[in-house]
Amino acid sequence: MLWSPFLMLAHAGVLLARTMGSNIPADGFSAPYRYAMAIATGFYGFLALLISFRLACKYVGPTWSFVATIAIWGASSLPVYMYFNPSWSHAHSAFLVALFLWYWDATWERRSLAQWLLLGAIVGLMIDVYYLNLMVVSVLAVEAIARYAHILGPSRSSSPSFLQLLTYHLFFGLVVCVVMIPTFVSRWIVYGGPFETGYLPIRDFLWRSPVFFSVLFSSNHGLLSWTPLLGLSVLGLFFFAIRLPKVGMPFLAALVTFFLFISFYPDWAGISSYGNRFFVSLTALFILGLSFLLDRFAKLFRSPKAALTFASAALAVFVLWNAGLMLQWGLRLIPARGPVSFSQMIHNQLYVVPRQLTTDLGAYLFRRKTLMNQIEKRDLHELKQNRPSQ
Repeated sequence: MLWSPFLMLAHAGVLLARTMGSNIPADGFSAPYRYAMAIATGFYGFLALLISFRLACKYVGPTWSFVATIAIWGASSLPVYMYFNPSWSHAHSAFLVALFLWYWDATWERRSLAQWLLLGAIVGLMIDVYYLNLMVVSVLAVEAIARYAHILGPSRSSSPSFLQLLTYHLFFGLVVCVVMIPTFVSRWIVYGGPFETGYLPIRDFLWRSPVFFSVLFSSNHGLLSWTPLLGLSVLGLFFFAIRLPKVGMPFLAALVTFFLFISFYPDWAGISSYGNRFFVSLTALFILGLSFLLDRFAKLFRSPKAALTFASAALAVFVLWNAGLMLQWGLRLIPARGPVSFSQMIHNQLYVVPRQLTTDLGAYLFRRKTLMNQIEKRDLHELKQNRPSQ
């Protein structure tokens, strides 16, 4: 749905080229379509960062918001799914979650019916793109509980009334369902039912053995063991929730609900994920949390310039580490699936990555097709080795 404007433009260009004698296939899979898809993914990833920056600026200010945005851009899983795996949905998901959080934050104090309808459209599209984004709607659940408690409590607020708020919520839910019709129809066609997802059924989740620790620290694509800067973002979001609870608590609830869902999900490691790719959706929350933490940290210094210099140097270490790890993952110096050896990872970062960088950077830039074919062959060989015998 988000790619369609770019792909239609590419299709029009291909058809025009064919009338002039070109033999480029107008099949949706030839090079112009793939380039259009990749450009679109990069564009939506950029919008995710821009909107996240704007949201952080409201509470922190432009300097630390910008620093945090650049740091998360370079030291999270997002660049992998913006540039190296653009056919995945994570960059688009980050964009729509950022848009939802920004618009919710802009309207939460007093929201008209028209704004509720627009919010419903954003939420519907957000879930269309990535089912797991339903967890982010916990922001609205926390808001609703607080609103209804205030209306029904001793103070008995009359703006809006209980009936008016309920009406808003009903219209909101209706718009969400209408926007999700393409998903319901496509699921019916592909899987035989509008509510079939193609993923594991809820009954098979890890209800009796959730993997809270593993999601964060496992060598098998743990969130913080692969992308450690996000730990500072989470810490900052906790401080933000304490300092500004009316906004921070709903945001924190989205993070916690998302984390709990992944901890019960059987494929919590994301199979061949870089880091824990599911959390790319929460890029806006990570940027807000990190910017708030940096702003608090800066107050320990006598001058803003000293704080900025120290923070920039420290964050650059996280970015460089992530760049090296992305290279290891992309070139299969470490397994793409399953746990990795931390000792091997560290050894590669210090000794192998510098050599590989000079060897393979030119191949990636100028002989990418050959390099990707080699990586795919290695990946298939690894997959066959890890597949259990029948």
